[in-house]
Amino acid sequence: MIEHKNMLLTTRDQSLKAYLMNKIKQNGGWVNAHMHADRAFTISVDSFDVYQKQTLIEKWDTLDKVKASMSEDDYYRHFSMAVERMIEQGVSAMGSFVDIDPIAQERAIRGALRARETYKNDITIKLVNQTLKGVIDKEARYWFDKGADLVDIIGGLPRRDERDHGEGMGLKHLDVLMQTGKSLGKMVHVHVDQFNSQDEIETEQLTDKTLEHGMHGRVVAIHSISITAHSLEYRQKLYKKMKEAKMMVIACPFAWIDSPRREEQGPTRNSLTPVDELAAAGIPVAIGTDNVSDYMLPFSTGNMWEELKLLVTGCRYTDLDNVINVATKNGRMVLGLE
Repeated sequence: MIEHKNMLLTTRDQSLKAYLMNKIKQNGGWVNAHMHADRAFTISVDSFDVYQKQTLIEKWDTLDKVKASMSEDDYYRHFSMAVERMIEQGVSAMGSFVDIDPIAQERAIRGALRARETYKNDITIKLVNQTLKGVIDKEARYWFDKGADLVDIIGGLPRRDERDHGEGMGLKHLDVLMQTGKSLGKMVHVHVDQFNSQDEIETEQLTDKTLEHGMHGRVVAIHSISITAHSLEYRQKLYKKMKEAKMMVIACPFAWIDSPRREEQGPTRNSLTPVDELAAAGIPVAIGTDNVSDYMLPFSTGNMWEELKLLVTGCRYTDLDNVINVATKNGRMVLGLE
């Protein structure tokens, strides 16, 4: 019986999970390249109906009520809860978007800065300004500019201005991001192609703007799910262009795994960033948890292994050496740490 038990333990220790976890630790630990720590653990049973009934775009506005009710201390507490969740998993570095807009004003970023100071000996934290109100509206632009000076990385959400101000304003949004990043010497992280739809070409637009503004190697696409809604010919042309721009990508596997069914025709696909094709094209892919137990992802617990497992399994990606890079080295790259 003891011999059988020892054999089982030995087999377990040699599992693929154990192998990857050990390698990740040896390579500097997990890197959570994208999350929204200021909103972590903000959903409850009483507010679950928001997730049940509203689309992602509708929730952009609903979040105003949550943000308006939160003090700096509230933001500090929620951000700290998220940071501690990362530390307990062996995450060595994380990048978090923070709401800096007419609703949150400076409360969220002040709370985040306090948390970064508290945990500075345990984890490296890079802060990014979330542009949930866009950058075109006068008041939104004021807070964008103010936030750009307070964070490490410039953040963007072009779909917001495209929705609020009309066709072509997403491109204007990207121009503002690029000009700001260039003038301040900061990297740019942008939410693009989130909806798994062939109507979206935001990754290509972001790549074109990167080339236009000479921001090679300084721009990171977050999500890029809709790439796989397009034909193989389109994808291959896009990857070539992304390679020229030295683009990087952050995959957040659970972020859109709950995407609604649609009747739209196109390539057979899931709602995951195509790490297999991107890596083969020489484009670094990192991984992030995105939202943790909030209105966007109420069931996410910020578990890095679960995120990596979903990405690797969903894309049938078997290059274990690069899987380790996705969890470690590539994350440091997209955060400007190496």
